[in-house]
Amino acid sequence: MKILKLLNKIFLSIFFVSTIFLLSFVNAQEQPVDIWNLEKKNKSNSDIKIKTENLEGETESIFKIKQKLNNEFEILKDEYLQSNIIIVSGLYDPEKNGLKIDMWSNSNGERIKSLFNKINSMDLSSDANEILDIALLTNSYFPKNKITIEEFSKFKTDYLIKIQDLDLIKKYLINNKGIPNNDLLLKFFLNEYLSVSDLKSACSIFEDIDLLFKDDYLSKFKIYCLINQEKREEAQLLFDLKKELGFKDIFFEKKFNLLMGYVSNNANEVSEKNILDFHLSHRTNPNFSYIPNEKTPKNIWKYLSSSNLLEKIDLIDLEDVEKIKFIEKATNDKNYKERELFELYKRFQFNINQLLNVEDTYKLLPTFQGRALLYQRLLLTTDIEDKLDLCSKLKKSFINDGLENIFTEELSKILNKIQYEEVPSNFSTFYENNLITVKNKKKNIKYNNKIVHQSKLINYFLGKSEKTKVEKELNDYLKKIKKNKKYVFTTKDMMLLESLKSDGIEILDKYDSLYKPNSDIPYDIQLFIKNYETGMVLLRLVEIIGEDDLEDLGTETLNFIVNTLNLIDMDNLRNRILLKVLPLKV
Repeated sequence: MKILKLLNKIFLSIFFVSTIFLLSFVNAQEQPVDIWNLEKKNKSNSDIKIKTENLEGETESIFKIKQKLNNEFEILKDEYLQSNIIIVSGLYDPEKNGLKIDMWSNSNGERIKSLFNKINSMDLSSDANEILDIALLTNSYFPKNKITIEEFSKFKTDYLIKIQDLDLIKKYLINNKGIPNNDLLLKFFLNEYLSVSDLKSACSIFEDIDLLFKDDYLSKFKIYCLINQEKREEAQLLFDLKKELGFKDIFFEKKFNLLMGYVSNNANEVSEKNILDFHLSHRTNPNFSYIPNEKTPKNIWKYLSSSNLLEKIDLIDLEDVEKIKFIEKATNDKNYKERELFELYKRFQFNINQLLNVEDTYKLLPTFQGRALLYQRLLLTTDIEDKLDLCSKLKKSFINDGLENIFTEELSKILNKIQYEEVPSNFSTFYENNLITVKNKKKNIKYNNKIVHQSKLINYFLGKSEKTKVEKELNDYLKKIKKNKKYVFTTKDMMLLESLKSDGIEILDKYDSLYKPNSDIPYDIQLFIKNYETGMVLLRLVEIIGEDDLEDLGTETLNFIVNTLNLIDMDNLRNRILLKVLPLKV
């Protein structure tokens, strides 16, 4: 406690200011908070008050700190905050996508959980993920019926961890302090950055989330960040506070004392308990050495790779069979890069007869040597059919040994150098299945005024045309079509026309009977719309789209998706979908 006494004068004022701020903050919470002028949009919600957040988003004690006569701090536990309720979470303004803050208020929690469980079992397409992103991250009240705040917030946490967008996670954490499961999300954020040796980005989050964490791991990480930022006095104070609360971690205390300069040497102990301990093991040992094995956690593998600590390929003994197999397994798990494994394969020595008679020879060798022979022969081959044959054999060899994740990137690079017209028919399927194509950048829309859904009417959804102008153009088109008895309205035509009508663009009565709109919206979605369960509507659309791209869906499915969005007034999302599936693009 000597250090703590010395710091009293410096930090006592800080705690007094913090206490005054906390009291004023609690008092301020007794006043209604105006979120996006809620009273203008939903008078029934105008009296809702945002309650205070606790230190970690859970109902826990707030610590009061008072000065004793001997200038020591004593941490006292206060009473529980009876009204500590968090009712709003998210990132996006509901108006941005035509939503309302009560989009989940009427929903049944059992149905929400059931739908989420189905969705989480899918490998969603980017189109489905775009809708899920809107559903989960739009600012909204938590649902209350048969689902807890913890359960619902976990769906958000799981989604953010799954997509691994660290910038988005940081924004969410900053804007949603006190939400349950944030500890888990914050740990993921910190560990991901530290696993790629980016301590600066990891520590940056504490500049915006300045809390006394209940979780020991988060507290350790914050203390370490303070030390790394040369804020040693703050680090010492926080460490002492945690010790007063019963914190005990012998490994971390040793590293803390070493980093603070209290001891000049330390045991070269290596801890794999978590990525922070492993990083501290590395940082505090100038002679650090570590050989991973099959049980080594993935984030430690990533750390070793990003810190250039993995065993060098050119130093691996080619006579060590188990080591070669281990490197192949590590490559399959994405711990070594493909190019590193193939550099290893290039080190094997084969005679000219083995290279010339590769078809017979590679089968007689151990599988890893056979793959090395196939790869070396592949590099020497210029004939396209031979090249494809060798690629096929090499890929099959990996698959047969349970290494199906290897030879994907390198194979695609090879195939990209071969034109489709040059591929023999017996290799066309192999070529198409293994060619990773980079999606074209934005294509220009090509207009075809003979077809309604490819006409310049599309410009309305790009925001390039005024309603009055579009209304005149639309009725002019319909006038021409009425004279053309052969024109048949397609489902895509009707998607465009019904969307225009939904936005208040009028079709003259004499043209209204030219087509009969047909939109078989599933019955459960109709009920969700009727009950103002917009969040559930979006979840059902995510489930329906699933792993498919919008362009690959049938027109009938697209039609009811678009009409559903028309009914709930989500024009921005609807417009993005229409612009993906209607125009001809070149």
